Amino acid sequence: MTIVGFDTSTHATSACVVRDDSEVFEIVPDPARLLGPPGHSRELLSAVAEVMERAGVEWRDVSAIAVGVGPGTFTGLRIGVASARAMATARAIPVHPVSSLAALAAGIEAPRALPLIDARRGEVFGALYAFEQELIAPFVTRPEEVAVKLGEHAQFALAAGDGSLRFRQVLEGAGVSVAPDGSELHVVRALSVCRLAASTPAVAPEAVLPTYLREPDAQPTQ
Repeated sequence: MTIVGFDTSTHATSACVVRDDSEVFEIVPDPARLLGPPGHSRELLSAVAEVMERAGVEWRDVSAIAVGVGPGTFTGLRIGVASARAMATARAIPVHPVSSLAALAAGIEAPRALPLIDARRGEVFGALYAFEQELIAPFVTRPEEVAVKLGEHAQFALAAGDGSLRFRQVLEGAGVSVAPDGSELHVVRALSVCRLAASTPAVAPEAVLPTYLREPDAQPTQ
């Protein structure tokens, strides 16, 4: 099965194609992009087109879409989910909705993987994993409360993601280890989204919804 995957949960856009022969073609954004302005509206489609061209595949070859559904930035998730729906609907193929926290954790090599995505409002989205098994379900909290959430696991955890970069000082002050600033561990890789799709049920495009964990910052006007 050839699968196209991408993630827009943070300010950095990642994209990947895993061909049916298991060859991988991936765009991994520079970790510095995580703290810069978002650019999904202009970057996502071109990133998908680039990895498909490098893989030598066309849409008729693609069997499914894998998309990171959050939690993450409200606008980024809307762009990613809407794009996945549109691509899948046009080709009449299913979508595999994947947790962006699980995808981020998949790249963290530590006894306890602590993915942290910036939730704005001085908070982070997080969860705790051991060998890709969820130990603590996704949560949203202030960075100074993360160690409390982890309890006895805190001493074994390694944090990564834009949330850990933005709040490094607070997290380390509370006893949480954070990956080095320039590490690719901080990026939600589309390759991880594609790989996790293998164990995530496929759904119809219209059934794919973002995972917000809380109300969005911007509320619609009456």
